[in-house]
Amino acid sequence: MGCLNKGNTVKDFTVGLVQINNSFSGQNYLPLTVGMLQSYAQENLEHPERYQFLLPIYRRIPVNEAVGQLEGVDIALFSAYVWNFRISLEIASRLKAKCPEIIIIFGGPQVPDRVDKFLLDNPYVDLACHGEGEQIIVDILENLGTQTWSGIPGISFVDQSGSVVKNPKGPRLDDLSAVPSPYLNGMFEQLMQANPEETWIVLWETNRGCPFSCTFCDWGSAVQSKVHPHDLHRLYREVDWFAEHHIEFVFCCDANFGILPRDIEIAKYVADVKSKKGYPHALSVQNTKNATERAYETQKILADAGLNKGVDIALQSTDPTTLESVKRANISLDTYEELQRRFTRDGIETYTDIILGLPGESYESFADGVSSIIQNGQHNRVQFNNLSILPNAEMGDPEYQKKFGMKTVESNIINIHGSLSDADDEITEAQQLVIATGSMPEADWVKTRVFSWTAGLLHFDKVLQIPLILAHDLCSISYRDLFELFCNGDLEDHPVIREMNALFTEQAEAMQAGGPEYTRSEEWLGIWGPSDEYFLISMCVRGKLEEFYEESERLLEKSLQAKGEKLPDGLLHDAIKLNRSLIKLPFQTKNTDVELSYNVKEFWRTSVDGTNLPLEKKPTTYHIDRTTETWKSWDDWCREVVWYGNKKGAYLYGSNIVESQLSGHF
Repeated sequence: MGCLNKGNTVKDFTVGLVQINNSFSGQNYLPLTVGMLQSYAQENLEHPERYQFLLPIYRRIPVNEAVGQLEGVDIALFSAYVWNFRISLEIASRLKAKCPEIIIIFGGPQVPDRVDKFLLDNPYVDLACHGEGEQIIVDILENLGTQTWSGIPGISFVDQSGSVVKNPKGPRLDDLSAVPSPYLNGMFEQLMQANPEETWIVLWETNRGCPFSCTFCDWGSAVQSKVHPHDLHRLYREVDWFAEHHIEFVFCCDANFGILPRDIEIAKYVADVKSKKGYPHALSVQNTKNATERAYETQKILADAGLNKGVDIALQSTDPTTLESVKRANISLDTYEELQRRFTRDGIETYTDIILGLPGESYESFADGVSSIIQNGQHNRVQFNNLSILPNAEMGDPEYQKKFGMKTVESNIINIHGSLSDADDEITEAQQLVIATGSMPEADWVKTRVFSWTAGLLHFDKVLQIPLILAHDLCSISYRDLFELFCNGDLEDHPVIREMNALFTEQAEAMQAGGPEYTRSEEWLGIWGPSDEYFLISMCVRGKLEEFYEESERLLEKSLQAKGEKLPDGLLHDAIKLNRSLIKLPFQTKNTDVELSYNVKEFWRTSVDGTNLPLEKKPTTYHIDRTTETWKSWDDWCREVVWYGNKKGAYLYGSNIVESQLSGHF
């Protein structure tokens, strides 16, 4: 074995596999993609015994260490994603420098279909693969001795004249039973035995394909359109494998779980296995679009079994012009609104995905959309995701970007709640972040980003949710208008709120200049976090919470008067007093009673769950349990309340005790 000897067609070949995933809370994914490539190849090669596959590199390690593991292989296969692209290229570059005869192959969603620049800028990459890789890899391995690539569908390369050759893509695999399961065929057993210290999490594919064509999305690269399912019996056996190997977290790679009627049975089977064997603890799925009944039923099954940590309702935008621009106009908003109502009624926590900076979206449409989402019942969490460009999505086309006036900046990828030390990795990954469009100029993008963090802090971090809901319900003031008081109002006599606004504005402007998406929290846990979380921590640690609530009461009172609105006497003070008393804080040793003049808590809670109990003026005492959950340090509180409580919005006493989550996972 060693560097490839061209023309020797009878020697054995050594194959290196690289699928680098980020670590999440100290846990690592088994490398499903390269596992399926190896499994398919070993079953379909004419002489599989001639090929030795090394254990895959599955996580970020120093580049030289990775090169050392691969040195001497004949061919190295890299599965490229946005989170591993640069480090994969650096490993490949150094590997090629050590042994020029090694064949370097790149596949995966980050390999651009507009491939010329990629191949010419990275001459150490011999072949670029496009679309499903199983059959392509078999064809490449069969031709490894002669290096005749011209007849292999779905690859690109630079020929001897220096010209880029692009072979047409071949047909998709319409029968996924041809791809053996790397979980069931024992392929991962040796990897797990070689790394006994790892806590493994898994990727799970039950089908491939997506009938939708959202312009920002590149789900599975060139495997869109028709959905092809894996065999149901195989999937059940894989779930059994997960349980037998004590796999806690399963991320389902399907673009639309629930799109097929059988997905209900799959959800039931996972729930049943968890009930009997205790594993897996969680199954994360992406809801199908438009199939309201199945989306509801599958998520309800998972929720009742404790398999989901909140249902993701991926709206992305509520604006018809924007949805038309990104080709989501055929996805019904009524589906999402109905799901939100049902899950709220059932007491199942949800969170809603919104993308900031989509073509066609303006500040006004975005702010109105957020307001309507909350009014429709989303009081737990809206995730405000920044738009970034994927190379093979339609949005990656320069002509598309020109049409919508899109401006981008290169920004380092940092995982939410990722360690500060992660950003000091020798190779930092990058993304193309959208920081303005024709409908949302740069100044409006900053304004929108500030609005998002403000809504996050006040409503979804629960800092002012109670008085905001009362003001909205009793005075018919939109949530947009309420949030804008804290963004655009007169803050001259409100120094803490003004400080919040300045921090958010500074962070947004730094992002436009290529800065990080998250705020450094050097003092607390040493992680990157959303700016709203950072300000909540800062405000509490510095003893500014009382001042913030005093300023907020004055600001809201003044605004209501200016609009000719008035809450019943003392109600605003009661609402703010209760909200302040419910905020979880460390160092609490005693429970407390809060005496109010109205049934504020019942009114707020029933407004959130949609049952809407009337407001009554009557002396009311609320007992607040502050000793069942306690935190003896700011770090413990930051981790267990602000960090772990993020998706569940568990910032107030009386909310469920939260669980450790896979930080940064998407």
